[in-house]
Amino acid sequence: MKKLTVTRTVTMPDMVRIARFERAPELGPKVLFLSGGTALNDISRALKKFTHNSIHLITPFDSGGSSAVLRKAFDMPAIGDLRSRLMALADDTISGHPEVFQLFAHRLSKSAKRKDLLAKLKAMTDGKEPRVAAIKNPMRRLIQNHLLVFLDNMPDKMDLRGASIGNLILAGGYLNNNRQLDPVLFMFSKLVNVQGQVRPIVDDNLHLAVKLANGKSVTGQHNLTGKEIAPLTSAITDFYLVDGLKTPARAQAHLPKKNRKLIREAELICYPPGSFYSSLSANLLADGVGRAIAETPCPKIYVPNLGEDPEQIGMNIDQSIFKLIDILRRDAGADRPVRDLLSFVLIDSGAGKTLKPATYKALGKEGVRVIDTRLITPQSTPYYEPQLVVAALLSLV
Repeated sequence: MKKLTVTRTVTMPDMVRIARFERAPELGPKVLFLSGGTALNDISRALKKFTHNSIHLITPFDSGGSSAVLRKAFDMPAIGDLRSRLMALADDTISGHPEVFQLFAHRLSKSAKRKDLLAKLKAMTDGKEPRVAAIKNPMRRLIQNHLLVFLDNMPDKMDLRGASIGNLILAGGYLNNNRQLDPVLFMFSKLVNVQGQVRPIVDDNLHLAVKLANGKSVTGQHNLTGKEIAPLTSAITDFYLVDGLKTPARAQAHLPKKNRKLIREAELICYPPGSFYSSLSANLLADGVGRAIAETPCPKIYVPNLGEDPEQIGMNIDQSIFKLIDILRRDAGADRPVRDLLSFVLIDSGAGKTLKPATYKALGKEGVRVIDTRLITPQSTPYYEPQLVVAALLSLV
């Protein structure tokens, strides 16, 4: 069968195309995102109005917050970003089991005594806690069972303060399914009618590490983002995966066949805003990701970060574009044409976000178009307006 490349004139935003998607979101396009960060959650909430077929490949390498507690307790991949994206895509209407949504979004008190937190979890496993009691069977039994597995396997003196109930249920489901994430994510998606697909980019229990320009190495995602400890003071020169936090050795992850298939079926691939290394680029480290992207004949769009990213010391928007291409070529091949990896870059010069003339020229030579369109409003500043980003992406499908 002969393959043809078809080009078309694009109106930005294409309101006719967007209205068509809105009329039948169940038939909407397969827009694939490579990001685990919370920066994409608002965009995901806006997107589900137009398509229920989006694909979200999430990094499981988070090592901070409540995910760190669970990873240490059960030697498992991070699930916090997976839960967060599932919640963003969940059907939050009355037909989408809002009582389950509310339970998964609930967190334990940060100030209560341990015995009181244990008593609350016990009430949940018994089905007596109001949030659990409000859920109908068979969903209630599934939730009770996964929470019971969590409690039965929980280490003594594990810190439960501020824990996400959704994370605890996912952890119990992970343990109850032979330490596999797929079955419990599938169950969770059905419980809250997730309008899209959410999967970890790999199932491996690994961590991020970087080398800095000052010669030092830093291990652990939580040490990179500037959220839990002071931000980095030296630029990142290399980043990679390691097998642990205490005595890290370089490790290699491999893209699962199912995820490779999802990438190759995508109708648009988006490199979205978020922490440049720990959220976006971390998804590109697994063997096979760059090649799968390069072999997929669909538009590939980069939406750069806005504002300050502690991971981008000495890297402006222009430099981030070329760094992204370099990272993709690690797997796709150093001689892979740029146009196979990146089609468009979205910017909003009206909000002061511009590229240098030399960047326009260099990208143009490689067949990459810069689209300057409205993405930011006075109300959303300093962040993107989700509806405008969604409209721009859907106009390019």
